[in-house]
Amino acid sequence: QVQLVESGGGLVQAGGSLRLSCAASGNIFSINAMGWYRQAPGKQRELVAAITSVDSTNYADSVKGRFTISRDNAKNTVYLQINSLKPEDTAVYYCSAHQFIHTYWGQGTQVTVSS
Repeated sequence: QVQLVESGGGLVQAGGSLRLSCAASGNIFSINAMGWYRQAPGKQRELVAAITSVDSTNYADSVKGRFTISRDNAKNTVYLQINSLKPEDTAVYYCSAHQFIHTYWGQGTQVTVSS
């Protein structure tokens, strides 16, 4: 089992920045990749950024150039730096960890962007 705890969400004005954190614990050996997803009201959960065990990253087109995913292996933590926030970025942001055939999820952190 892998436990994920997100933090760093909040209310911010358009154009502002936030840094989300996801701390992993438990059986974190052989996590293949970690990612950040988001789900806005009435919409499906979507992948916004992912990072693999060899630090390969990928981003949704809608966030390229504004979002940066990174990780600190010593702290077992993955970060999502979000810049130039837009109202359409408002969503619950979830951290995920992918380990063999398993996917683990955090509880989510709310990001609200006011115009």
